Amino acid sequence: MRSEREQVATAAGTPANLQRVRDAIGVLTSSTLRKLESDVPWYRTLSTEDRSFVGVVAQSGISAFITWYEDPTRPPSGVGEMFASAPPELTRSISLQHTVHIVRSIVEVVEAQAEQIAEPGTERDLREAVLRFSREVAFSAAEVYARTAEARGAWDARLEALIVDAIVRGDTNESVQSRAAALGWSGQGEVIVVVASIDDSLDEHRTADLRRIARRSARDALVSIQGSRAVIVLGGEGDLAGAVHALLARLAPGPVVIGPTASGLADSSRSAVAAIRGMEAVAAWSHAPRPVFADDLLPERVLIGDDTATSTLIENVYRPLQSAGGTVLETLRAYLGTGRSLEAAARDLYVHPNTVRYRLKKVSEVSGWDPLEARESFVLQIALAVGSLAAARQAIVGKRQTGR
Repeated sequence: MRSEREQVATAAGTPANLQRVRDAIGVLTSSTLRKLESDVPWYRTLSTEDRSFVGVVAQSGISAFITWYEDPTRPPSGVGEMFASAPPELTRSISLQHTVHIVRSIVEVVEAQAEQIAEPGTERDLREAVLRFSREVAFSAAEVYARTAEARGAWDARLEALIVDAIVRGDTNESVQSRAAALGWSGQGEVIVVVASIDDSLDEHRTADLRRIARRSARDALVSIQGSRAVIVLGGEGDLAGAVHALLARLAPGPVVIGPTASGLADSSRSAVAAIRGMEAVAAWSHAPRPVFADDLLPERVLIGDDTATSTLIENVYRPLQSAGGTVLETLRAYLGTGRSLEAAARDLYVHPNTVRYRLKKVSEVSGWDPLEARESFVLQIALAVGSLAAARQAIVGKRQTGR
């Protein structure tokens, strides 16, 4: 059995063989492309431009083999140039597995034509040299794809961070949406923005893992780390809020706030702002669930001066109760003002406790918040307070305008 040194020594081609292979470059390249056309289905789906790039790669590979075949003791420097001759876009059109198919086709073509190309008696040496070189090509291909994936991953992460930052700032114009599309954002279905606290354990590897889980959980996902928080944008059809539960194990212990559902990426800033303000206010609710909806934190957001939360409570809770009739709002005031007691409210209103219960049921139907449940009655109490203050201010403005 020959040693590795002996194999290298005998792998070198004779001057005649080298010239024969050089003369056959065109024929070998054409034969390789014909073999790909007939044997490999994915090659037939490539664009004309990508096919021409594959031809360049095949020809460069044969040229690199000749350079190495001339002196196999030197490092096969031509192998890297084989893939460098094609544009980076080619690595996005074909996978590493497809590249291996190209290499295998080149090897099979050279092997098949070794008898016609090589000098008589040296056919075996040519075949062995091709097989040894193909191993180097395979390693080179893997390295090129790894570098491309790493570079593209870094670029995608930067672009993703810019898109999420634009969403947070409210700058969701068409360019932001087109950039998101470049990252694979389909734009189908609705969107929610999730904000979570993070700690030092969320390094690059854990962030990449979080990004993978997010993309498995929802059709569309963007992840960005902004200081001490993670901002996650989820899109698609179905239960997006339910998809958040799959992310909890990848996030640091602490609050996770889900913004309201938006119709699409263009409307997602509203969800982002609500989730961020909810994260700022969640500390005031010691028993907040994890995750918690930003709209469940409306009272706490009012306390930190969130005007959107104030207007939401007025528009969605106070004014519908006001429009439902005086007895509904009056009963809620009496119930909350007497310590949430049905009997005390009934005495205050001179009605039966069952009447109070009936009217409070009406409050729940109109507002969506149940005054008989402790947490929800707190929401109603804050809504009643901000609504009454707004009504009082409006009355003062009205009197000034009329001069009374």
